[in-house]
Amino acid sequence: MPQEIKDLEVLKSLAHPRRQRIVEELALHGPATSASLARALGLNTGATSYHLRELAKHGFVEEVPEKAHGRERWWRAVRGDRRFPPYSRQTPEMRAALDRLNGMSLEADFEQFARFQLQREEMGEWADAVPYSRSILHLTLAEVREFFEEYIKLVNRFKRDGTEIPGDARPVFARFLAFPAPDDAPASPEDEPEDE
Repeated sequence: MPQEIKDLEVLKSLAHPRRQRIVEELALHGPATSASLARALGLNTGATSYHLRELAKHGFVEEVPEKAHGRERWWRAVRGDRRFPPYSRQTPEMRAALDRLNGMSLEADFEQFARFQLQREEMGEWADAVPYSRSILHLTLAEVREFFEEYIKLVNRFKRDGTEIPGDARPVFARFLAFPAPDDAPASPEDEPEDE
């Protein structure tokens, strides 16, 4: 069930750069302690603990009690279908927080792709695992919404939690971005007249 995040405090909390890195690290590598997260991300342990508590307050991470030993607390990412209000329902403050969040996400995506490119030679068969598609679709607004929901269904069909992951699986980044062409968009190559 989709969860719409419309609380500005929650959006600002999620748009914090260190919190984004913590959530991604937990989603990629599974449960961790604040100390191991701090080491992996080059952060201060006390600050990492604080950020984990803030993320937990809003339901983005949770403790893993079965892994706890004494005072050592383990954390995991909470997966979910989180969405944001449409642009027309966002306040200027929400738009600013979402712009920060989207900017950080795109930057992290480009960084991960660059790291993949650098390691590709050593990845064996996984080096071929880069399905890529660019399309221009002529859709109605209703069809764009339907297209997105179908994409989410597909993603959810392949999502697994930590207990179901096969031994030969690895994290795979999948991103979806669709936006209407700006009114001043240049003609696509197939629309341009051929030279004679």
